[in-house]
Amino acid sequence: MELAPAPDLLEAGAAPERACASSVCVGVVEVAGLSEEGLRSRLGLIGRGESRLAAMKSQVLAELGRRMNKAEVQRIASDELQSSGREAKRDVETAVQLEQLPDTTGALASGEIPQGHARLIARAAGEGPVEEGVLVTAARGENFDQFAKTVKRHQQDQSADGGQALLDRQRRRRTARIFESPDSGMFVLTAQFDQITGARIATALTAKERQLWHNEDAKQRRSPQQRMADAVAELICDEAAAGEAKKQGTNLLVLADFDVVKQQLVNARLADSTPIPASTLKDLALEANILPSIFDAKTQQMWLGRTRRTASEAQRMALIARDEHCIGCEANPLWCRAHHIVWWSNNGGTDLDNLLLVCDACHQKIHVHGWEVHQHPGTKKFYLKPPPEPEH
Repeated sequence: MELAPAPDLLEAGAAPERACASSVCVGVVEVAGLSEEGLRSRLGLIGRGESRLAAMKSQVLAELGRRMNKAEVQRIASDELQSSGREAKRDVETAVQLEQLPDTTGALASGEIPQGHARLIARAAGEGPVEEGVLVTAARGENFDQFAKTVKRHQQDQSADGGQALLDRQRRRRTARIFESPDSGMFVLTAQFDQITGARIATALTAKERQLWHNEDAKQRRSPQQRMADAVAELICDEAAAGEAKKQGTNLLVLADFDVVKQQLVNARLADSTPIPASTLKDLALEANILPSIFDAKTQQMWLGRTRRTASEAQRMALIARDEHCIGCEANPLWCRAHHIVWWSNNGGTDLDNLLLVCDACHQKIHVHGWEVHQHPGTKKFYLKPPPEPEH
């Protein structure tokens, strides 16, 4: 489907061919001189332009998907749009789904519905049968929150088994991840659960949040968001640590160097190289289960050969100290696995000099998409390179 210039996306009084050579054009104006109504109108104009650009982006990604594998399309999307891997993956998946939804794509391309609404329709269509025309009509007149509820009700109405198939699909698609935000330096925990599991978790969290509310000083209340964050932390750290986590012997991995002259630990840091102040290290020594490690090849088995396939805990700690993060994308080392440089299937050994840290996504790049491990001649640090482009 070709996208033609929309008249309302061009500056008033300007011929389309002179105002903008592309299909989408929002002219620059001095917003300080606009009335409130003018500002509202301007936002609507920008929103329609964003919808049309989203449709164009989906068309390009879908065409790339017909020419190369999904992982390559996601890499190109991330590189060219300067987006995160997660955003690129979502964009590619949406593009694939929208190819099967002409009414939704048309409404998005004309600026009639926002990109978020189109994504809701695409997601629902991927989960089961929907009446696309009905949803597109509703999308034109409802805000995002209203439309999300409409889509949910529509899916339930279309279900022939009382929603069991939808629940099963949701359970198969459950996800959770934790990562350190490059913007704030804070850890972000996200998760998706089916409706039943989600309700159980929400019940536990809200009960804990209420308990915290009752126990705190009424004159120094935390915000609801802070209290909920504390509820999550206490449920996971305090109660889990009292049970299964403590059985495994460690809650926190701290790396440090030993100053032989001063006879003390220096450069204390977390596994991802975040420095730990001396005073905090003292508190951690009292409050947390810290696993100390001394990397000595004479006393610890760092070269296990073919006696076992998975890296030992001692090897993992040595890899964290050496590699510091995923060698492909620099993900936190705690989320990484030990990869054999010479693959185990090719008779590679579980030896420290044949192991390195990669996250699951980068591990798949190596084994599925042909990315190669290289070592910098100067720093000796490992890194990943994509396979060479095929010759045309």
